[in-house]
Amino acid sequence: MNTPDRALLLSLHPRFATAILNGDKTVELRRQRVTAPPGTPVIIYATSPVMALTGTARLTGVDTAAPGQIWRWHKAACGISKAEYTRYMDGATHASALLIDHPHPLTSTVPLAHLRAASAFHPPQSYRYLTQEALRELVCGHESAGELLERVAMPRPAGHTSRSAPLRPAQARPADASDSMRSAALLTVGPQ
Repeated sequence: MNTPDRALLLSLHPRFATAILNGDKTVELRRQRVTAPPGTPVIIYATSPVMALTGTARLTGVDTAAPGQIWRWHKAACGISKAEYTRYMDGATHASALLIDHPHPLTSTVPLAHLRAASAFHPPQSYRYLTQEALRELVCGHESAGELLERVAMPRPAGHTSRSAPLRPAQARPADASDSMRSAALLTVGPQ
């Protein structure tokens, strides 16, 4: 399996974000082609009035076809009515069905104000890709940062180095930490 090196940040209406995180909706729809390998981490951003990162999931695959075909294949899992689907896909020549599993709500959502404190972050209209480093910068200092980074853990390319925040005492790893704890610490603070 191809190992993803970036996460997929999806902007979703709160109704759909909640349905995915509850496990009721397992297919997210897009009007354009989406190319991401199976296993890609998904970060869920709930739009107004929530305006926050609310959880994570994993992409198990992407089906791209004509809108009518996508509806026939996935109507039971996409969480919308035929009328809503028809309105959304009006004029589209292609549709992508993002197959999603392993939903996990965050213990504490990461609000838009926090995401903008670190950079000029703008939620995507539909989706965008985020590297681990970009995500780390966005959530740095938030109480859910470690949880979020652990869930979307992505390998670093060979020879990759990055600037990282200095270790804070609470983040220092004990000398006898297991490999999994070491991986979580690396994701939180960068290379040591």
